[in-house]
Amino acid sequence: MKKKPRRARKPFRAMKTDQLAEATAAYGQEMIVDDFKPLSQAARDRWERAQRKPGRPRRGKGVKVISVSVEQDLLQRSDKLARSLGVSRARLIEKGLRVVLATSGK
Repeated sequence: MKKKPRRARKPFRAMKTDQLAEATAAYGQEMIVDDFKPLSQAARDRWERAQRKPGRPRRGKGVKVISVSVEQDLLQRSDKLARSLGVSRARLIEKGLRVVLATSGK
């Protein structure tokens, strides 16, 4: 969906009196409820998307968070490797598990 380009306008502090009155005329009117109508489907979809909380992107069938105990030295070495590869610790562990499973024929 393309965004409409915004019209460039002067900031309020740079406007002359008549320009400022014209630019702010809508703010002096009462809010008229009759001008409102139900959201269109596209607007409702945008609203619902904006209301969603951000979450992790879905990969495969989803992820499961687990707790794993790892020797401290091994963890430090793996973190260093993950940084040098530009991946997260979780991604490095995932890659390692895939390699082990592939070599064992599973």
